[in-house]
Amino acid sequence: MMDLTNHVAVITGGNGGLGLAMAKGLVKANAKIAIWGRNSEKNQLALSELKELGGDVESFTCDVTNEKNVKEAMASTISRFGKIDSFFANAGGGGVTGPLHELSMDDWRFNVDLNLTSVILTFQAAIREFLKQQSPGKLIVTSSAAAIVGTPRNTTYSATKAAVNGLIRALAIELGPMNIQANAILPGYIETEMSLNAPAIFRETCMRRTANGKGGQLEDMEGIAVYLASQKSNYMTGQSIVLDGGQSVNVF
Repeated sequence: MMDLTNHVAVITGGNGGLGLAMAKGLVKANAKIAIWGRNSEKNQLALSELKELGGDVESFTCDVTNEKNVKEAMASTISRFGKIDSFFANAGGGGVTGPLHELSMDDWRFNVDLNLTSVILTFQAAIREFLKQQSPGKLIVTSSAAAIVGTPRNTTYSATKAAVNGLIRALAIELGPMNIQANAILPGYIETEMSLNAPAIFRETCMRRTANGKGGQLEDMEGIAVYLASQKSNYMTGQSIVLDGGQSVNVF
């Protein structure tokens, strides 16, 4: 695996699921990790796992939909590590689901804050830090394959994730002259605690549509995270990279 010695990565929502999986990959590549998460207990459990892998890691309690929290978490991260090299906006979720015509505007705003505003706020903080450091940087967001395929009863989730993909394309051009790359990862069905608790019909449908008939594993997130954080991906920017085992290209 690529060597990220002296590289500092921030991962929002890095205390579980896909975020923790990416953190493990980065730690294995010798990166230093700052986890931002709302649940301090989960943060500590994640730190224990990462430290067992030999990681130089720290966690900061942060609600990424709160601008003040984000600014404080960035200041604490810089105080601890001295810099950042890559920023993973991973925090998000399904939010409020159901038929679109039954959702309230409060439901819509909650989903937008969870999956889009959080990315805007955290990327703003990261970009400002990259510019202050006068250094290259990597912006990576966890989008979803739901941004490019139909997902009934989950329309606002699909909409916010599609918006994130558009944001990445715009940022790639805006920040390219400063040598900052921006890319999105679009996972399909990955076996996490959340997905394993989803209705059986959902899991079965997803796995039936993958090329090998199996769901993705958390370990499948490690390599792409390391690549996008590394200098090996310097010529890749503005891309929405689908990691779904072939689900989105299966017409049967």
